[in-house]
Amino acid sequence: MKWKVIAYESARKEKLVKDFIKSLENETRSKVGRLISLLQIHGNLLRMPYSKKITKDIFELRIRGVDEIRIFYAFGKGKVIYLLHGFKKKSQKTSIREIIIAEKRLKEALDKV
Repeated sequence: MKWKVIAYESARKEKLVKDFIKSLENETRSKVGRLISLLQIHGNLLRMPYSKKITKDIFELRIRGVDEIRIFYAFGKGKVIYLLHGFKKKSQKTSIREIIIAEKRLKEALDKV
């Protein structure tokens, strides 16, 4: 059975993760789609080079190409995956700011359940 993927939506109904993905170039957007499909199939078994654990609850999808794209996600109850935050990675180290955004969105998503 596939995992259910839910993209973060703000309290004002802004589809921030989907909008980020739509803003990417076609080739990169296709790579993101393929990785999300892999995530749906493999869920918490998806590992490097596609996925990496960032904190206790936050993982990243790693999209390589012209730009280094990261999409933070987390697992919910049952077979649910929350896509929390997407960004272009500009340095070797992931910015704490990006992690804080994902953690805040995870809390919001779990509070809705």
